[in-house]
Amino acid sequence: METSVSPAWAGHMDEALRLAVDPQAPRGENPRVGCVILDSAGIVVGRGFHRGAGTAHAEVVALEEAGAAARGGTAFVTLEPCRHQGRTGPCTAALIAAGIDRVIFAQVDPTLLAGGGGHELSSAGIEVIGEFKAPEAIAINSEWTTSMMMGRPFVIAKTAMSLDGRVAGPQGEQLTISGPAAQVRAHQIRSQVQAIIVGTGTVLTDDPELTVRHGVELVGDPPLRVVMGSRDISRKARIHNTAAPTWCSGTRSPDEVLAELFERGIRVVLLEGGPTLIGAFMSAGLVDRWVWFISPLLIGEGPTAMASMSTVVGVDVVDVCVLGEDVTITAERRNTGS
Repeated sequence: METSVSPAWAGHMDEALRLAVDPQAPRGENPRVGCVILDSAGIVVGRGFHRGAGTAHAEVVALEEAGAAARGGTAFVTLEPCRHQGRTGPCTAALIAAGIDRVIFAQVDPTLLAGGGGHELSSAGIEVIGEFKAPEAIAINSEWTTSMMMGRPFVIAKTAMSLDGRVAGPQGEQLTISGPAAQVRAHQIRSQVQAIIVGTGTVLTDDPELTVRHGVELVGDPPLRVVMGSRDISRKARIHNTAAPTWCSGTRSPDEVLAELFERGIRVVLLEGGPTLIGAFMSAGLVDRWVWFISPLLIGEGPTAMASMSTVVGVDVVDVCVLGEDVTITAERRNTGS
């Protein structure tokens, strides 16, 4: 018998989506997930969201709040419940044990390890409705989803440049290009990634600290500072201070670095290196999002924002924002598939 969609379902899933993006839900190795539990009468009795790798999943948190009232009820979850035993138990088992009658989820889990939870719930006699408001849920975890499907971290390239495309002074000297509002936004982006990648050239020239500052709150651990290249870095460099962990990779290969970071559980990285580093990732087809901070300056001479490329790369502009005197343009890789 076909299940009719209740008008109230959209509101319950919207609440689960809001829970998924709670400020205390850090981005990281695991996706952001929210869950709302209704009792058999359709009253909300439990809410939960995932607080990060190693903590209870959203379904478990919501079920604990609901207690016995969950029996015979409905669970709204933004991601298909997992079916594997990791650092925490499978959510499918928790839902079955709680006596839930119906599970409505938004995004299908794209991973081989955890995916398939909907089928497992159905086999246990639970009514399962999938892909309800899926686009909204996918948008919340777009970086994580891309990472899991590609088998590497999602890569964001950030560049601050003048109107004529320069990123430093005529002799390559460091300049303060972005204004205060743009600098805050840049640190907000840092706070949302798990690793910041630069090359040895940037470290030797600019001695950056690569931490989250300018009053931006950091939820969870600070991003790992990653240095690519084989040149020696002084132990006195700020990259070696105790403000955040650092990994000097010793390689210039984007593929090798991303493979190691993915193995470490890192799903989103930020490129803050110079033209050579960003050009290497671009040439390898390994940039998923670009963020350009463009300031009202004309420098005239000096290094440009990116090394020359042999091919034309199409992107889709997804946001243009004025921050003080600066303009920020965000673009993503153009989907050329049919």
